Amino acid sequence: MDVTAIFDIGKTNKKFFLFDSAFREVHRVYSRFEETKDDDGDACDDLQRLTEWMRDTFAEALADPRFNIRRLNFSTYGASFVHIDEGGKPVTPLYNYLKPMPEGMLQPFMEQYGPSAAWQAQTASPLMGMLNSGLQLYWLKYQKPEEFARIRWSLHFPQYCAYLFSGKALTEYTSLGCHTGLWHFKEKDYHRWVYKEDLDHLMPPLCPTTTATAVRFGEQEVMVGVGIHDSSAALLPYILANEEPFLLLSTGTWSIALNAFSTQLPDEDDLANDCLNFLRVDGMPVRAARLFLGNEYKIWAHKLAQHYGKPYETHRNVAFDPGIHQQLQSLTEPVFQWESIRRPGEATRHSMETPLSRFGSYEAAYHQLMRELAQAQCQSLKRAQGQSDIRKLYIDGGFVDNAIFLRYLAEALPGYSITTTESPLGSALGAAMAIHNRVVDPEFILDHFSPQLQKPITT
Repeated sequence: MDVTAIFDIGKTNKKFFLFDSAFREVHRVYSRFEETKDDDGDACDDLQRLTEWMRDTFAEALADPRFNIRRLNFSTYGASFVHIDEGGKPVTPLYNYLKPMPEGMLQPFMEQYGPSAAWQAQTASPLMGMLNSGLQLYWLKYQKPEEFARIRWSLHFPQYCAYLFSGKALTEYTSLGCHTGLWHFKEKDYHRWVYKEDLDHLMPPLCPTTTATAVRFGEQEVMVGVGIHDSSAALLPYILANEEPFLLLSTGTWSIALNAFSTQLPDEDDLANDCLNFLRVDGMPVRAARLFLGNEYKIWAHKLAQHYGKPYETHRNVAFDPGIHQQLQSLTEPVFQWESIRRPGEATRHSMETPLSRFGSYEAAYHQLMRELAQAQCQSLKRAQGQSDIRKLYIDGGFVDNAIFLRYLAEALPGYSITTTESPLGSALGAAMAIHNRVVDPEFILDHFSPQLQKPITT
């Protein structure tokens, strides 16, 4: 059987899939690794172990007589570099994008290349420290000059995975455009600070995300892709299967709303509210808005369980109650004080207590929590929509199983056609489609994503 092999590397799960010619999964391998420590003692992915696992897993699949691997591609999380030397060996650990940036590190950067608001607008990158992978390079240059001097190429993580199998150092659009601080979106070139700091020489040649290289593994020739940023990979099947514009809301720990049909660049207010631009596989912009939705949900699932003396798992079994819904209509102001989400207009998150005592039951508090999270999600989604007149919305990820959240979101978005989709293979499927680079018919979503049209609350 001719198959396409995909490595889908997340922060938690490391996955390997084989897809047949119709993009159906025919083989999978899942792994999890314990984190290790970087050279500063901060937690990070174990790059050596991950590299060995990828090579071993691919070799096993290549030797399996049931499969004939014709293509290989990679989907991984972004905001992460692997810096390699002349011999192709990593110079540093795979630094975690949540690693704290040393205090004061960016002050001279902004004095020279700022002001901050202009730099953020030009690069479509809110200032987020290590989450701006370009600033990791700046940090390395001035904080670890000996390691920096050994770098020949700085590869974004998907491209390092591809390099392991192709031996080619390349840069592609989706990783470059992921809040790196490197790319000037209006000029469609590296930002001037990259040239001033002489970092452009560390950036491999830029190519379309659909690029592939023929590589021989023994007697087998495999087309090896250049990798793709996971959020962009998740978006690609919808783009290839739709003729009309749409919004995609990908929910999880981070909820990311994506609009691939807008050329509107984020302004200062957008950037201050976690709205930025990514790049599509062809280098065109994607307007995106992030919300720490799943993280906030998890915080309150624990708090509600503790307050009401319930098991933590109780949140999974709450059914929509029309009576509670009617009672909550009298609440016109937010009750919950968010722990990890900043409401629009707030300079900082405040530390006021949430008066849970005003709810007579766990279920009532949970309904209001979902109501307010849906409202927060609606505001974030409207950021991604911008000036686009789009009324078609797909939702995937963990929150498609939360019926109360979906009902409140539908209520907050009258006039929208809202369809939930379920595909645990979203990013991997997108990486497979990227290396095939062919349009699919609209039935593809029906066959692979189990779409369900959502309706607003009726009582």
